[in-house]
Amino acid sequence: MADDHNTTTLPSPPFDSISSVRYAPIHPDRLLVSSWDTTVRYYDTSDASPELKAKFDHRAAILACTFSDDNHAFSGGLDTYVRQLDLTTENITHLGQHSDTISCMTWAREQNALITGSWDRTIRFWDPRAAQNQPSSCQTHSHTTPERIYYMDLINNTLVVAMASRLFHIFDIRNMASPSQQRESSLKYMTRSLACMPDGQGYATASTEGRIAVEYFDPSNEAQDKKYAFKCHRQTIDDVDHVWPVNALAFHPKYNTFASAGSDGTVSIWDHKVKKRLRQYPKFNNPVSSIAFNSDGSKLAMGVCYTWDEGESGTKTAQQPMVVIRKLGEEVKPKGWPGN
Repeated sequence: MADDHNTTTLPSPPFDSISSVRYAPIHPDRLLVSSWDTTVRYYDTSDASPELKAKFDHRAAILACTFSDDNHAFSGGLDTYVRQLDLTTENITHLGQHSDTISCMTWAREQNALITGSWDRTIRFWDPRAAQNQPSSCQTHSHTTPERIYYMDLINNTLVVAMASRLFHIFDIRNMASPSQQRESSLKYMTRSLACMPDGQGYATASTEGRIAVEYFDPSNEAQDKKYAFKCHRQTIDDVDHVWPVNALAFHPKYNTFASAGSDGTVSIWDHKVKKRLRQYPKFNNPVSSIAFNSDGSKLAMGVCYTWDEGESGTKTAQQPMVVIRKLGEEVKPKGWPGN
């Protein structure tokens, strides 16, 4: 168990696998945790007194959650409904419905819109302000994709959508008529995670086969020559190579370094510019399913739980889910960063 003086385990964790952890856009201690136990939990992660502030019950497993501001959030999952969560009053508002599982969501601040992705092969835009008058008209746009949507992330106006069959579409959300770029993954196996660089230059993606690819938006040959992929979350035990899925990626909001989390129970920090690992934190006894940096980059939230890589047999030895908060130090800074 990765327990040291820089980590705090939150009280009242979910009792089934954790699908997503998400920090608030401004408040550095407000955290959402969605789970297969059909709940979204809302935490205060402050060092002095971390606590569960609210719990929102749903009818089926929740795969995705996100904040719009520090007091409002959204959720979606297997029951196909898009819900708005008022974190102050604890009210739940239904915004609409997909025709299959909602796998991911993100908030577009400039458009004041929620963007959801689903296994029904659509990207949908929602205006939660319409819920006060006509809930049925909250959906403002719907766009069909060629495959089931697994993950999405947004930076500025650029939306990256990762789909089945290793497909990627890149959109300018101001013009969703067609993707600005269509790509195939640089990795040979199923996409497991995706995160956009805060500097808007590109994104990182990872697969079930212990590899991460660093990609750039600029289609010029010069920019594309910088992209690369590398092996990670692997270990040789008794001359046998063990390879684990990379379950989650997250970029530091200030330093543009990124964290990766794997089913090997480890979280690592990478500087993709110099292609080096800066730190690997102590190993957990369970896989790490989701990670998120807080708004000022001082903390990293980690969902630690069984991720079904070993099937049903693995549940016999899996430990209970945990949400762990790590206080961060100089290890997340690139070498040579001003002030180092």
